[in-house]
Amino acid sequence: MGYFAPIDAVDVSNSMDPEEQALQREGYILGLTSREFLNALRSGINGKIAVTYFEWAYDQRIVMPWRLIDGPETAAAVTKQIAAAPYRRAPRTSIYGALQFAQPLFDSSGYHGLRRIIDVSGDGTNNYGPAVTLMRDQVVEAGITINGLPIMLRRPYGTGTDIANLDVYYEDCVIGGPGAFVIAIHEREQFKEATRTKLVLEIASTTPQPRVVPAQAKAPRISCTIGEQMWRDRWGN
Repeated sequence: MGYFAPIDAVDVSNSMDPEEQALQREGYILGLTSREFLNALRSGINGKIAVTYFEWAYDQRIVMPWRLIDGPETAAAVTKQIAAAPYRRAPRTSIYGALQFAQPLFDSSGYHGLRRIIDVSGDGTNNYGPAVTLMRDQVVEAGITINGLPIMLRRPYGTGTDIANLDVYYEDCVIGGPGAFVIAIHEREQFKEATRTKLVLEIASTTPQPRVVPAQAKAPRISCTIGEQMWRDRWGN
């Protein structure tokens, strides 16, 4: 039987302050147990999804291995496991590494995903490892969709690698595949709504129209190596 199989990849880099980390995680917890999500799940093709959740920075760590959600009880069990995991922070921001880590997780899931999706949430550009577009294109070529939740909060301080148009960076350099979309988070209160909306959209879009745009097909509106450039300018390596 085929399932809708999303991987939730969430940023825990040092640029994410503790409150943002808590809100990001709470957004997934509340989204997966929300009435809107559960209603969408019941009306889906199979009424169930397989999901896994990992955190990333320069490295990656699975918080919740693959679990099946088919109703309120299993959704509550999944979110309880996510909530119980200790918080951590780590240096650098490797979206490339997150996508590279996520792609083979589908094959080891034990579930056959009719739709395979990687959801990337983060507050910065790739600044560690190879160019993110190289892995983006490889993932999309494998038939996997990448959606994005760029976190664009107004901060009283900057990390030195913040960019104002992170949503454009995600649109042009990170997401891809059939039905791919970006939901930008501008306010802290948006975390919960954005995550719930993302989950509902993914379940509702059971037959998305292909929207694959190879990186070479058009020039991006922003340099897809801007993060690496900014890191070198600031720290020299």
